[in-house]
Amino acid sequence: MKIGVHMGYQNLRGESDYDFFRRETQLMVEAEAMGFDFAAAVEHHFTDYAACPDPIQALSWVAAKTKTIQLMPAAVILPWNDPLRVVEKASMLDSLSEGRVILGMGRGAARREFNGFREDIADSREMFDEAAVIIMEGLENGYVEADTKHYKQPRVDVRPRPQGWSRDRMVMVSMSPSSAEVAADYGLKALRFSQGDWSVSMPEINAYRSTFQAKHGKKAPPFIISDFVVCVDSEEEVVEYTDKYFAAQFYQVANHYEWGGEHFKNMPSYATYVHLGDAMNAAGGPEKAYKNYISGNLIGTPEQLWEKHLTRKSMVGDYEIIANFSYGGMPYERVYAQMKRFAEKVMPLLRADVPDDSATTVAATAAA
Repeated sequence: MKIGVHMGYQNLRGESDYDFFRRETQLMVEAEAMGFDFAAAVEHHFTDYAACPDPIQALSWVAAKTKTIQLMPAAVILPWNDPLRVVEKASMLDSLSEGRVILGMGRGAARREFNGFREDIADSREMFDEAAVIIMEGLENGYVEADTKHYKQPRVDVRPRPQGWSRDRMVMVSMSPSSAEVAADYGLKALRFSQGDWSVSMPEINAYRSTFQAKHGKKAPPFIISDFVVCVDSEEEVVEYTDKYFAAQFYQVANHYEWGGEHFKNMPSYATYVHLGDAMNAAGGPEKAYKNYISGNLIGTPEQLWEKHLTRKSMVGDYEIIANFSYGGMPYERVYAQMKRFAEKVMPLLRADVPDDSATTVAATAAA
């Protein structure tokens, strides 16, 4: 199993953006020293919910400070970016980092961000589908050209010339049935965010895998899960971190994406956000939805995280992780301590893929 960190750039600490951005980005450098495989960064704009307008630029700084960790924009939001520029920037970062880039692509889901870029969120499905093909072919072929509904691009060569690119190095955020179908059709690895009971997502996951196999004649790769992680030593700390930091993160997410917004109901490709909104408004309301959200993410002591992994894997099969340890205004010393504890006590077990019948050994190792 490959395991990375996912920086969300959620500035709820009251710091200046300059100080906050430097500290958050430095955590991706620390991740290499701790043994993580990926350093991933989001793309978001305009608010404290997540303030990383260019993950490729942020990862260029990380590339200069590291040697081995893979660099994953997770994800570049295609409707907000010119496809040619995405190809150029990905190729440049890949050249400077000596081939360490895994390109993540997404279509976005926050109406406020689409409005800021003067784009209609209703067009996001078409824009993503067209742009993704342009980008994939550009990185594979070394030139970009397009004549689609949303993109008109005369043929141009890409410099620095892309090298060694294939669909194996490209990832697509797949949080809806239509996105899972597109990812499978294009031959891309899927990235999913933990947003609740994983059994609810299994129809989409299974459809992705079966479509991938049928289209490409091979087994679908393990998909990537982006988790918000609490990794602490005691039950008391689990409660404290969840109530103080995870709760703040949850309500930031619900507000940013307008879960339950009427605008989603006319866009079938955003069905996931309709369901999330319905959960917020159903019996039990936000509190029930919050508990469900907690259940989907990795929250607990090292021993509990291992047990959660076993339960999840029995349901979803093989997967990889990019873990977000920094959210909800958590102080940096706590973020760093969580990362280090996870790297030392949980990550070796995940990588070893210890059999289910070794629970006693696992618990002893995690507690050591």
